[in-house]
Amino acid sequence: MVFTSHKKLSQFLKDFRSSNKSIGFVPTMGALHDGHLALMNKALEENDLLVTSIFVNPTQFNNQADLEKYPRLLEEDLKKIKTHIPEDRFVLYAPAVEDVYGSNAKAKNYEFGELENVMEGAQRPGHFDGVGTILEFLFKAVRPDRAYFGEKDFQQLQIIKKLVDILDLELEIIGCPIHREKSGLAMSSRNGLLTPENFEKAAHIYRILTQSKEYFKNHDIQETEQFVKEQVEAISGFTLEYYTIADEKTLVPASAKDPEKQYRAFIVVHLQGVRLIDNIPMY
Repeated sequence: MVFTSHKKLSQFLKDFRSSNKSIGFVPTMGALHDGHLALMNKALEENDLLVTSIFVNPTQFNNQADLEKYPRLLEEDLKKIKTHIPEDRFVLYAPAVEDVYGSNAKAKNYEFGELENVMEGAQRPGHFDGVGTILEFLFKAVRPDRAYFGEKDFQQLQIIKKLVDILDLELEIIGCPIHREKSGLAMSSRNGLLTPENFEKAAHIYRILTQSKEYFKNHDIQETEQFVKEQVEAISGFTLEYYTIADEKTLVPASAKDPEKQYRAFIVVHLQGVRLIDNIPMY
């Protein structure tokens, strides 16, 4: 079943919920891949009904060109869902911008603390306010029991958990492992914008991450960051936006190793005008 109106969606789910059945929610921006389908299957394993949204949210893009070229493949996405998910167990919400924002697509302001000031927050001002705005809207429209997100957007996952605390929602946020191509490349809707040659080349991102994890065992943070910088620069077409080793709990970038903390490395590389992100635990 497909809804384009949040009011009709909410009414349908209210009736469904009255029978004490659980709802699992997987919000997406479409251009679905196996990583999305893995989230959906997990949601179905743990809930009676899967609700998926497909909406390219304008308020989380601080680059208009990036918003315009983001892939929009609704019909293909719907076919893909129907191929893998029983039709009587999922609902799709695919609204127009007006159904979400009315005539004014504007983000709210949230206080996410230090989480919004580092890495993606520093590089993309206002991005997480946009994420928070759309998810607040969707969480209130769907009122799921559980919502599922991939760890590829690890910082976003922490932001979403903070959002649930801010809004005081009775909602369990479940992070799921990064789904990767056989080459190691993190699955992403943006991968579809790459040429076949660059799709293969992009696999070097994960190779460099795994090498940096090994290198980190015997070197300090600054040396590891320099190692990654040199590895990225050695590959034609790659431009490094940032590589950061951060405290996994707070996401504050680290300057020196602390044996009491666990670290995670985050990377953003541009290739063929496509912004590709990935991360890896360093333990």
